[in-house]
Amino acid sequence: MLDIRVIRENPEYVKERVRLRGGDHWMLVDKVLECDVKRRNAETEKQALSSERNSSSKLIGQMMKEGRREEAEELKKRMGEVGERIKELDAVASAAAEEQESLLLNIPNMPHDAAPVGEDESANPELRVWGSKPEIAEPKDHVQIATACGLLNFEDATRISGSGFIVYRGLGARLERALINFLLDTQTQENGYQEVGVPFIVKRECMYGTGQLPKFEEDMYGLEGNSMFLVPTAEVPVTNLCRDQILKESDLPVKMTAYTPCFRREAGSAGRENKGMIRVHQFDKVELVEICRPEDGFAELEKLTSHAECILQKLGLHYRVIELCTGDVGFSSAKTYDIEVWAPGQGKYLEVSSCSCFTDYQARRMKLRYKDATGKMRVPYTLNGSGTALPRLYVALLEQCQQPDGSVRVPAALVPYLGTDTIPTTGA
Repeated sequence: MLDIRVIRENPEYVKERVRLRGGDHWMLVDKVLECDVKRRNAETEKQALSSERNSSSKLIGQMMKEGRREEAEELKKRMGEVGERIKELDAVASAAAEEQESLLLNIPNMPHDAAPVGEDESANPELRVWGSKPEIAEPKDHVQIATACGLLNFEDATRISGSGFIVYRGLGARLERALINFLLDTQTQENGYQEVGVPFIVKRECMYGTGQLPKFEEDMYGLEGNSMFLVPTAEVPVTNLCRDQILKESDLPVKMTAYTPCFRREAGSAGRENKGMIRVHQFDKVELVEICRPEDGFAELEKLTSHAECILQKLGLHYRVIELCTGDVGFSSAKTYDIEVWAPGQGKYLEVSSCSCFTDYQARRMKLRYKDATGKMRVPYTLNGSGTALPRLYVALLEQCQQPDGSVRVPAALVPYLGTDTIPTTGA
């Protein structure tokens, strides 16, 4: 959540930055300040009355010793009224604090000052392109390729789970496993991330910590009356490993990577975008998470993005990087780069990784802090990025590496993991 001190000191700046996202979240800023004033006034009066009660308690004892019983009883009566007022103020302060926190949880992060301004994805600038589009005379899409090679079975998935799911078979299942191992090995052995294995079910407070709740609750798979959730991304359990913690500055940066399946109810609208494995309810992903000093945050975002990009470079897949504008950046993010890989069978780029710096927004929600070298308590920055999401990487690999005879050429970097340099058609 946003720092209340920043809102107090410069509310117009906060409103201006949040307003650039679109929508009316910026209007909550004044309501936050109203709650803040109410809470602080109640606490100030409570402190004054508590101080008066403490001093009066001593005075009552002295009066009783001196035989001034009538005065002592009057003061006791007054202190009884003070006690009742303190209880009232407690209730007012607690209610104001609760409302203030609820409002803060519903205000998105402020976009970075240098973020491109725009209303939607049409305003996202392309920053760079790697490689070139493969020349394929009549490109097939991944469904045609996977069917011909016997890799996937969507009918089986629909029969056992419904639409929006995938069953991998034979070499198709091995390819998915090979990609996961390749991704984890690259990030741990070359880019310095510690691999962690985390539960695939998290508590409700963890979803609040990383910003999925309250806004996106309807898109999540909830359990136990929504007190628990299937993870929508490894970002949630991995980042929350540090919730309610006080780290040392020497611990930073913390760099972790994890594989998890991801579960999301929303699987897109009907049509081409929902065909095959491009948008599904359950998919595999390897996530990169970093916690660092605030002064290092945006420089670390550049590094983390390069770590996601290196996967596509190793596989020789053509891609581009775009920066999200103020109207398209995610709820909790201040700055985001999307990596989009070319899918010739779709005739378009597909987002395969989203790399974000959340500033101190998530850390505040998780009550995560660290002590700097002077012993001062500070709030770190958090970052994450897909390193990468498997379905669309799988799609791009099949479609960019398809051969005229219907087979698929396996990128050299993946051959040791898959054990073959070619995925043949089932008739081969």
